[in-house]
Amino acid sequence: MNQYNWEDLKLGLKHEFHASVTDEMMDHFIHDFGDSNPLHVDTGYAKVHGFRARVVYGLLSSSFYSTLVGVHLPGQKCLLHGIDVTFVKPVFVGDELTISGEINYLNEAYKQAHIRAQITSGQGVLVSKARLKIGVLS
Repeated sequence: MNQYNWEDLKLGLKHEFHASVTDEMMDHFIHDFGDSNPLHVDTGYAKVHGFRARVVYGLLSSSFYSTLVGVHLPGQKCLLHGIDVTFVKPVFVGDELTISGEINYLNEAYKQAHIRAQITSGQGVLVSKARLKIGVLS
């Protein structure tokens, strides 16, 4: 886990990591939040509607943005203030994802930063993009 201090942050500072969504993650999401939409739980239903497999919950895949800021950029001293996410393409169980972000705004007075982030599939296809607002603890 990174432990960037406010003074360490610079415009253009980047970080990325790799992850994938597992069947277990999907099962936990279904159990914990009760979203039983057949696009997420029934492979046959998803295929009939033009998808190659069950579609991963958008909020499950976008939870990797929290990991980006809470573990990597800036890491331990981060407090997530807001996320503005756009879902571009569906994610499927087992997809290899690259989650990346770059600092594009710093506000010294409030110790707040903005990060332009995105998630791409293993084939380099953009699946979502986000603007993240974070605070950095002293």
